[in-house]
Amino acid sequence: MKVIASSLRKGNIVDVDGKLYVVLTAENFHPGKGTPTTQVDMRRISDGVKTSVRYKTTDQVERAHVEDHAFQYLYQDGEGFHFMNAENYDQVTLPADAIGDQSVYLQENMTVNLSIHEGIPVAIELPQKATLEVVDTEPVVKGQTAAGSFKPAKLSNGVRTMVPTHITIGARIVVMTADGSYVERAKD
Repeated sequence: MKVIASSLRKGNIVDVDGKLYVVLTAENFHPGKGTPTTQVDMRRISDGVKTSVRYKTTDQVERAHVEDHAFQYLYQDGEGFHFMNAENYDQVTLPADAIGDQSVYLQENMTVNLSIHEGIPVAIELPQKATLEVVDTEPVVKGQTAAGSFKPAKLSNGVRTMVPTHITIGARIVVMTADGSYVERAKD
């Protein structure tokens, strides 16, 4: 299906010269003088090579037909990451490079969205937020009550992030899976 370049968004799958690419970022530029363009950073699904392409915003780009399905994360082993389709119990395995640095946020029984192209999983979309435990952080300094002050913390998945000063070791917090930023204290 052909679409104009300016309509591309992160996570879209495009077909360029017979090879599938997943869009990492798509940014539209409208200069005061000249032709508006769309800068697209993408990763080739077959081998993980990243590339950057600039299109005129009205250029036609071939968008691959993919089906999105909800899958449940099961476990990781030497072959990769294993997922199960909740509807028909089919299991699929994704190699580690297909998931990339998002793999640290995968938790057992987490529901993710897999994009399937001709029976092969080509992209994964995690939930926007994940709940993790703080395993290491600096102690609270008495009198440090400035609004908006943050301190470094290490989470149970090994990711380092900045948390408010009132967060202590053992606290469960909600973070964004896109960048690991603190959202709020978990309500559980």
